[in-house]
Amino acid sequence: MPPKPVNHNNNKVRADSPSAPDSTPSPRPHGKARRRHHRNRKETYNSYIYKVLKQVHPDVGISSKAMNIMNSFVNDVFERMAGEASRLAHYNKKQTVSSREIQTVVRLLLPGELAKHAVSEGTKAVTKYTSTK
Repeated sequence: MPPKPVNHNNNKVRADSPSAPDSTPSPRPHGKARRRHHRNRKETYNSYIYKVLKQVHPDVGISSKAMNIMNSFVNDVFERMAGEASRLAHYNKKQTVSSREIQTVVRLLLPGELAKHAVSEGTKAVTKYTSTK
């Protein structure tokens, strides 16, 4: 008896035509369960925004609409800063974006007093991080 033709498409093979797939779909092989579809996780800054809110105003809450607006704002500022820092590094023929580029970007993008506070907080955070190493 000749060997059965090999079909790599997991379809049934008809006896009269060795390579033509069967028109009816084959059932799932036994023992294989249907895979569950997991939701794609969306990364947000919600928990961080909430923690900062509680540090500043412990008795105040935030609505989901306001949280979405704040999340959108943080994403927007992040994208602007990342783009500008990348451009600065490129202008200076550097491949790495360092804290110096970030500090320059903060001074460029944020107005006056806000930039000064952001620079001092950033410097404080970098100092704290390097001291724990």
